[in-house]
Amino acid sequence: MQSGVFSAMENRALDEIDRRILRALRRDGRLSNNQLAEEVGLSPSPCWQRTRRLEAQGYIQGYTAVLDQEKLGVPETVIIEVTLDRHDDTVLETFGRAMVALPEVLEVYLTTGEYDYYIKVAVEGTKGYEEFLRQKLYRVPGIQHSRSIFTLRCLKQGGISVPG
Repeated sequence: MQSGVFSAMENRALDEIDRRILRALRRDGRLSNNQLAEEVGLSPSPCWQRTRRLEAQGYIQGYTAVLDQEKLGVPETVIIEVTLDRHDDTVLETFGRAMVALPEVLEVYLTTGEYDYYIKVAVEGTKGYEEFLRQKLYRVPGIQHSRSIFTLRCLKQGGISVPG
C-alpha cells in the first residue's frame, strides 16, 4: 500500500460515494475525472483521491474495452467443460498456462463438480471451433474429456455489480 494520501483511508469500508464512483466507472470506464466528479457529486480533487484509493486497494483492477466479437470475425461463443486425467499441481499449472496463452479463450474457471474447468471461447463458426479443438485444445496434455455448448445469444455480459 502506498503511504501518504491513502494510508489514513487504507482500511476504511466503502461508503456510498465510493459505491457511486464504482458504479459510474462500471458503466463507463472512460469518464474523465471531472465527469466522474460531477456524476457522483464531488469536486474533482476528492474524486481523484477516492478513485486512486479504490485502485490502490484493488477494488478497481483495471480498465478495459468491450470488443465486438462479430466485427472481429469470431462471432460464435462456445462454452467448453473439461475434465483432466489427473489433478496434481503440474497438470493443473500446465493446463492453466496453456489456456491463458490461447487468444480464443475469453475466460477460464477452475470449478467443482463433474468438470474441472469451464472455458469460454470465441471462434469463427463450427469450422473455427473444430480448428481450435484439433490444433490447440486437444494438444494440451492432461485432458481426459470435454463437452461443448454453442451459445445462441448473450443476454447479459459484464462484471460484478456494486453491492449496497
